[in-house]
This record gives sequence, structure tokens and C-alpha cells, in this order.
Amino acid sequence: MADRTPHDAIGSPTPLTPLQRLTRFAQDMGTLTNRTAIAERILVELCDITTSRHGTLYLLDREHDRYDRVSTVGDPNPSADTLSFAPTHALVQSLANDHRLLSVTAVPDLPPITPELAEAVALSRSSFAIPLLNKHRLIAFALLGPSAEQALDPPDRRDLLTALAQNAANALDSILAHDDLHQSQTLMRRTDRLRSLEIIAGGFAHEIRNPLTSIKTFIQLAPERKDDTEFIRDFSRIVLDDVYRIERLIQEILDYARYMEPTLTDEDLNDIVTSCLYFIEVKADSKRIKIEKQLASGLPRVMLDRQQIKQVLLNLLLNAIDAMGDDGGTLKVRTHRLMKPDSNTWTQIEIEDNGPGISKANLEHIFDPFFTTKHTSGEHAGTGLGLTIVHQIIQEHHGEIQVESSEGVGTTFSVNLPALPID
Repeated sequence: MADRTPHDAIGSPTPLTPLQRLTRFAQDMGTLTNRTAIAERILVELCDITTSRHGTLYLLDREHDRYDRVSTVGDPNPSADTLSFAPTHALVQSLANDHRLLSVTAVPDLPPITPELAEAVALSRSSFAIPLLNKHRLIAFALLGPSAEQALDPPDRRDLLTALAQNAANALDSILAHDDLHQSQTLMRRTDRLRSLEIIAGGFAHEIRNPLTSIKTFIQLAPERKDDTEFIRDFSRIVLDDVYRIERLIQEILDYARYMEPTLTDEDLNDIVTSCLYFIEVKADSKRIKIEKQLASGLPRVMLDRQQIKQVLLNLLLNAIDAMGDDGGTLKVRTHRLMKPDSNTWTQIEIEDNGPGISKANLEHIFDPFFTTKHTSGEHAGTGLGLTIVHQIIQEHHGEIQVESSEGVGTTFSVNLPALPID
């Protein structure tokens, strides 16, 4: 949190009229995008108008149902202020119900300000409380003071503060709306990720069967072959490799199930494709679907979030298997190196099925949220979020995703990702 002196921060050689101040403030609210910068700008303006020596801004945290301190200005010891206020606090209730600027000492039912109270420091150092309201909801509030003037007179100053507070509330409400959208997107991704775990678990069981067999065989034979040093040495090496293989598979599943913030790393795309194909082999076999893969040699490496791209590929692969149903078919997976017209190098993954295809009418909406052509019950149930998440992840990787489909022939999804330059 910044420590700034309000008057020095926004002082101007020529005093501004109320309209000029409001216009400049509105312009700043429209151009600033950083939450901290917006909160500090609001406080500096409010402190300057009220001649307050310091101020603290508290913003609604919808997830935890409280008002958290997000910025302090003009205070040599901002850590002394209260970190948060509950919606049931007398001050918050007064601001939410009265919808007007308040003198802190005039708030009814406010507990006596004593050192024992958690709110004592913040309130005892404050003269005014200014609500920031949007659609009659208390989005945030500012505690200001002490002030060189004990009353917010004349009336035009109150009018200016009210107008500034409304403008500030609108800006902060946009920040909260952006946070809500980000949380919703995170939940969508987590839900889609967990939906695939059942399939991954089947693939995991298939993958560890062979290494477990070799480990079991070694344990059974070791007692009677304990004097055979060559057998013990060679088989021990095989068993150790299989144990490492199982550990890697377990880590893959744990990483996939746990949502993490995107982390870009230098990756081999063919390796990720191969890993995903391992996990879907069991389901493909159960539906008599043959997997054909053609992975280009010398494919350029890519900077990407490994788990997110695995989520993309597993979603597309499982959709292709579901599309072909129980009558069998062929799933083709190819990787290519692409040269764009601007001479930049890209990588491409193609996932092709020979299912029933997608109609032109549905193809236009294939990436729309909650749009699905799957059945509403049973194994093929779909939320309509999978391809929306796929599209979003590829966009965040500055890539492209394309789909071509012919009814009665099949569907091909192409995922294009920018490659790392070759040294």
C-alpha cells in the first residue's frame, strides 16, 4: 500500500472548479485498470477535497462477505488500520442504509472507541466515512481524517464528494465484476478438469498394470534367485524404472486434478500428445476405436502451460471418441510444423474422427458457452462448457483453434500454437 500525502499528490498551481475536478477524476477512472492505482487515486481525491491528512479505502470482498482494506494514503503507519469490517458492523450498516456521507462520531450504535476494540485505531483516527454505492449496494467506503475542517460545508462540497463517490463506485464495481468473471472461469476450468478424471483414472490403471506385473514377478522370484547376481542386478534395474514410471503417472494425475495459475514452460508438444493418448487408450479400446498417430519429427518446442494444454487435448480427444459412439471408428492424431505468411513458425495438432460430423448450423456455435449437441443424460452428458474452456485456453496461449466438419464424414479440430525460435 502506498504512503502518499494527498495534497502534494494531486495539488495544482491553479485551483480547479468542481466540474473540472469531476471531469479529470472521471477520466482517470476510465483509464486506470489496476485495482491499487484506482483505490489510491480515489483516496487522494477524497482526502484533498475534505482536507483530510490521511484516508483508508475498504472494498467489498463478495466471496468472504466482508470489506477489506485495499489502500491507505497520507499515513505514516498504515498498518495500524483495521484489515477488514464485517457487513454487520454499525458503521457499515449506517453507510449502507443512509446512503450519505457521515461523521464517524455521529453513527448511531457505534461501540465506544476504546483501545480494546479491533476497530478502535481506524475509527479513532477518522472524521468522515464516505460510502461508495452502486445500485443502492455499498461497494466500498472511505474513512478520512482528521480534517482541517470539522464539517463538510458548504453544500457544493458535499455535492462534489457525492458525485466523485458515485464515479468511484462505478469504477470499483467494474473491478469486482472482473473478479467475479475470473472466479467463474476458474470454476469452469476446474469442473471440466475434474470431469475428465474418471477417464484418466481408467488410463492410469491400464498404464500401471505392466510395471506392477514386473514388480510382482521380481518379488516372487527374488527369494529363490537371491544368489543369481546377474538376475538381481538386471531385474532390479527394470523394477526401479517401473517404480519411477508409476511415480511420474501419479504426479501427472495430481497436477491435472489440482488447478494452478498458468505456468509457461518450454515443452515438447509430441510428448504431451503421447501422454494424453496413453490416458484415453482404455476408453478407445472399449469402443473399438483405432488410434492412428503421426507425430512430426523435429517439431519445434513451444512455451505453454503443460496441464492446460493437456486439458485442451483430452477434451478434444474424448469428444472425438464420444462422437463415434459404440460402433467403432478411427481417431487420427497428427502434429505438424507450420510456416505462417509472416515467416513465423507455428506447431499444429490435428484431431480427426470419422463420426457423424457437425451440422453447419451447430458449427457456428461450437465454442459458445453452454452450447452442446450431446445427450442430456448418461455417459454422453455434457455441460456445454468444455469447448468454451478449450477456446479460452488456446487464446490465452496466443494460439488458434479451428474446426472443419462434414455431416456423415467426420470432424477435424486443429490447434495451432506459436513455436519457440530455433537457435
